[in-house]
Amino acid sequence: MAWTWRFEKTDGSETAPAVQPEEFTTQGDAESWIGEEWKALLEGGVDQVRLFEDGTEIYAGPMSLHADADAEA
Repeated sequence: MAWTWRFEKTDGSETAPAVQPEEFTTQGDAESWIGEEWKALLEGGVDQVRLFEDGTEIYAGPMSLHADADAEA
């Protein structure tokens, strides 16, 4: 199984991340990585992310990086 992130602007269009991700072997590894890198991704122009397992979206809808930024402020 491969876990991958899709990086998007607010309008849902795909964008290149400032931090290059890897392909993860577990959901936990993918989620830990986003937890460590979300600030750099946000600063690099990513507004939201989607997690996929072998091409199937895991969460219902995108996860905003802005919400996390507000929570941390």
